[in-house]
Amino acid sequence: MPDPFPMTVTEGSPTGDLGRRIAVRRTALDLSREETADRAGMAASYLQYLEEFPGAAPGRSVLLRLAEVLHTTVTDLAGGGSDQTPGPGRAGPDPTFTELTVQECRALLSTHGVGRIAVPTASGPVVVPVNYSVVDGAIVYRTAPGATPSRAAGRQVTFEIDRIDDAFGEGWSVLALGRARTVTDPDDVLRLTEHAFSTPWAGGPREEWVRIDALSLTGRRITTRQGTFSETSGTDGPSPADSAGRNIE
Repeated sequence: MPDPFPMTVTEGSPTGDLGRRIAVRRTALDLSREETADRAGMAASYLQYLEEFPGAAPGRSVLLRLAEVLHTTVTDLAGGGSDQTPGPGRAGPDPTFTELTVQECRALLSTHGVGRIAVPTASGPVVVPVNYSVVDGAIVYRTAPGATPSRAAGRQVTFEIDRIDDAFGEGWSVLALGRARTVTDPDDVLRLTEHAFSTPWAGGPREEWVRIDALSLTGRRITTRQGTFSETSGTDGPSPADSAGRNIE
């Protein structure tokens, strides 16, 4: 039987829900496996086991140490809050509210992932999540013809991304306003397919590309005395307030 805690630790693919959550959180904090294990008072080989063995079931004391190092909660690490709307926690100590610069907004937007698009309809705006990428400075996503996100084409829309840290009562949001259009040129479609990072989680035939050329970008950030949010990854302290230059250059 192979040793589950090898002496030599190599970075493998995390498996299991707990392992993926640990790996995602430490990556967001720019921590290596060895650094995380050292701060949590455990062997790096044991942390490797937790990340890569789907049946790993550490005790609460281990989860508490990891949660402290990763600036999160045991509930979040264990997946207890995966079906909850983010933001139920109380405000953190000494909150600071700042406006993000256009450059900061671009940096956060370019990390790609899941955003929300507000699509105008006859009965009012409809907000839906989409998996998006940023290619050549434009927000792009794939959808199915006739689906709600496809109805953004030819309209002025708003697109929003955010990150909420319930553990510290911190977060940021970026709002883009611009005009959406369907990408029809075969060469442009090929370029988007080759360079886009995200694919639709919903699966299925979603081959219609929509592009949003933002006319303005604005953003907000809330930081607290105990938190560690940064400009791009959500760590290492607040960014300075700068309300100038709201429009994209």
